Amino acid sequence: MNPVAALAHKTTFHEVAHIVLGHTTSEKLVDSEQTARQICEVEAESVALICCETLGLEGVDFCRGYVQHWLKTEKEIPNQSAARIFAAATSILKAGTPAAGTH
Repeated sequence: MNPVAALAHKTTFHEVAHIVLGHTTSEKLVDSEQTARQICEVEAESVALICCETLGLEGVDFCRGYVQHWLKTEKEIPNQSAARIFAAATSILKAGTPAAGTH
């Protein structure tokens, strides 16, 4: 990742989302189970959008444009992807929060 990127936090969320979503562990999947690249990009960038929006960070407009670009051949985000997006975003956001009972 470019250290002088304008929206490094957005890119970080996007790349972490690929990991959390399992997009980087294709050796565990058979060919028929691999997620299409456009859906992988939509899922990761949607996670970045949710994280940025939740934390009040800049970049949500760029996220929306990126998602729309990758969805150009689809009409909407599949329900299975939507569930994965929310679960990944929740996981990433909770990772930045102290556990109950710790300081």
